[in-house]
Amino acid sequence: MSEQVAREVSRPDGPEARYGVVAVASSAGGITALGVLLGALPVGFPVPVLVVQHLDPRHETVIAHVLGRSTQLPVKLAEVGELARPGTIYVAPPNQHLLVGAAGLLALSDSELVHFVRPSADLLFESMAGAYGARAIACVLTGTGKDGAMGVTAVKSRGGTVIAEDPGSADFAGMPQAAVETGVVDFVLPLEEIAQVIRDLVGSAGQ
Repeated sequence: MSEQVAREVSRPDGPEARYGVVAVASSAGGITALGVLLGALPVGFPVPVLVVQHLDPRHETVIAHVLGRSTQLPVKLAEVGELARPGTIYVAPPNQHLLVGAAGLLALSDSELVHFVRPSADLLFESMAGAYGARAIACVLTGTGKDGAMGVTAVKSRGGTVIAEDPGSADFAGMPQAAVETGVVDFVLPLEEIAQVIRDLVGSAGQ
């Protein structure tokens, strides 16, 4: 694996320590990157996947449909009050923050922009850190700006695992570079290698 951070990360052991959720954030160039990553996750993936992709709020989104063409997993826009189920991909709706609470309860918020964006990766990651602790995996893909950097710090502070796309090969280096510069990223990987690491961490053998 090229550019992998030299830090040992082992999968938590025991039922209470198993990974329980994966959250992925992206911005510019993200639709393509998400297609690559999500497309490599197998049927029966054992945890829910939460996605923040910065979108133009002026237009009705078809992101769930677009991403659904790239993956074997069901993809839907997140809804208030639903429980995130294993093997399903939940995408933040345009212009709404996506949050996750205890037992995977999803919430949406119209609160103020964070780093000029809504939905915010920082808010999703921070809520996930509080709800899942060491059972959380946060992943930052291509994008401009710094969204996600504060959030990955929160995830790591609670014992979670952080992955960033290699800024040197990302279409837009801003977001992954900001994450890497926090010093808390466990894996810095080319896009094509990220899904396998996630699968290994959560114990998904694949189909």
